[in-house]
Amino acid sequence: MGSSSSSYAPKTIYLDVDGKVQKVVFSRHCSPCDIKELLCSSSNIPRNTAIMMVDPEGALVSIDPTMPTNSPNSLYKVVPLSTGQLGEKEDMFQNVLSQVAEQFSRAFRINELKTEVTNRLAMLEKRVELEGLKVVEIEKCKNDLKKLRDEMTSRGGGRVNCPCKYNFSDDGKKVTPRRDVPNYPKYTLSQETVEALKKPTFDVWHWEHNEMLSCLEYMYHDLGLVKEFNMNPITLKRWLLAIQENYRNNPFHNFRHCFCVSQMMYGMIHLCNLQEKLTLTDMGILMTAAVCHDLDHPGYNNTYQINARTELAVRYNDISPLENHHCAVAFQILSLPECNIFANVDPEAFKQIRQAIITLILATDMARHGEILDSFKQKVDNFDFTNEEHVTCLKMVLIKCCDISNEVRPTEVAEPWVDCLLEEYFMQSDREKSEGLPVAPFMDRDKVTKPTAQIGFIKFVLIPMFETVMKLFPQIEEIMVQPLRDSRDHYEELKQIDDAMTEGSSFVIKFRKDFKKHD
Repeated sequence: MGSSSSSYAPKTIYLDVDGKVQKVVFSRHCSPCDIKELLCSSSNIPRNTAIMMVDPEGALVSIDPTMPTNSPNSLYKVVPLSTGQLGEKEDMFQNVLSQVAEQFSRAFRINELKTEVTNRLAMLEKRVELEGLKVVEIEKCKNDLKKLRDEMTSRGGGRVNCPCKYNFSDDGKKVTPRRDVPNYPKYTLSQETVEALKKPTFDVWHWEHNEMLSCLEYMYHDLGLVKEFNMNPITLKRWLLAIQENYRNNPFHNFRHCFCVSQMMYGMIHLCNLQEKLTLTDMGILMTAAVCHDLDHPGYNNTYQINARTELAVRYNDISPLENHHCAVAFQILSLPECNIFANVDPEAFKQIRQAIITLILATDMARHGEILDSFKQKVDNFDFTNEEHVTCLKMVLIKCCDISNEVRPTEVAEPWVDCLLEEYFMQSDREKSEGLPVAPFMDRDKVTKPTAQIGFIKFVLIPMFETVMKLFPQIEEIMVQPLRDSRDHYEELKQIDDAMTEGSSFVIKFRKDFKKHD
């Protein structure tokens, strides 16, 4: 009880106010602000004035309930603070604030985090570059091993492991690009190039691989696909590098052919005003399918794969083995986080995009040409752009048109492609002969000529398909269909010349034989 009552007892101090003793009593539970107001009133000082209290020796006394008591013989004095002293306090307050701000900055480590993130990114880029160099070395080792295996096989005389065939061991092939974006040369496309890219007359032979990559990158930006799919621009570059490096150096089915088909698709999108009729998602599906449609093509067609019973044919049960393989490689590349241009797409939306791309790539199998074209012919007269089935069929026909569109281009651009295709055909037919497999007449170097190879294809495949598309898009007649007709006429003239020369040669031989008989 004694301690309790003493804790509530008031406290008394004595002040010197103008030479007189002033007694001040306050509760021990008063706040410092209340005590200051009481001291100001007792010392005839206006309220809210900043004050300090000193003892007889000039030492500061804290103004709070715990201040030491004094006696009438040892008076405290209340002193108003001057402006200078207030300024010092304000400076002190500012210093305190600065210290607090600095402590907050340290607590959140904003600057340090920025620096750390930047350093880590630089380290990661360096690691990617080093990994890329490792991949090159690994690929060299793999190629050396493959050559050694092929030599051993050829000595053994067996046909089962023919080196031209796709092997399951190729699955280990690194699809990541061997070089990264820091080494990706930058090109600024001129306005002339930008306009030329939109036309079928574009000359694809004047461009190096890096320039073609820049053109493809521009197409994705120009069509609004980067924005639509929220693509990371660096990821787009990496994806294109991976695409380029996963096309083989075949005479025909190579990266330049990939660019050719993609550029024609871009041109048809502009020529047919497809941006106004299809969705941006459809644009992305068309362009991406065109870019990926022949990935890792081995240079030997489906007929060879099936007849030779290659591992690709076995894997896909003889059903479009190459096209299925192109799809698989395309999505193997997209499965890499650093190459996934659809990383920011909703999973359900990506599922639909994936299925649509697969549908288009599988449609490039020429064994399905008649089936797909007949389906489109049934729809074209009453075509409905709001009908999903109609739009899917149109997209299948569009990628088919682009895939075999070389003859749409000017003769000086188109004709070298015929040479490339025949070279690839002859490589295959030579192998088929050596392996005792059936040989298609149009691929046999002893039976085919450039005119005979092209006339039937243009007359019975290209012109009917493009003329059907022309019903929906009449504007393509002058720019795409008429060049096909001109190309047909050109090769028919060449055939007439070849026939005349052959006939002339036969006549000379026959004349010589007859002359010898009479002689």
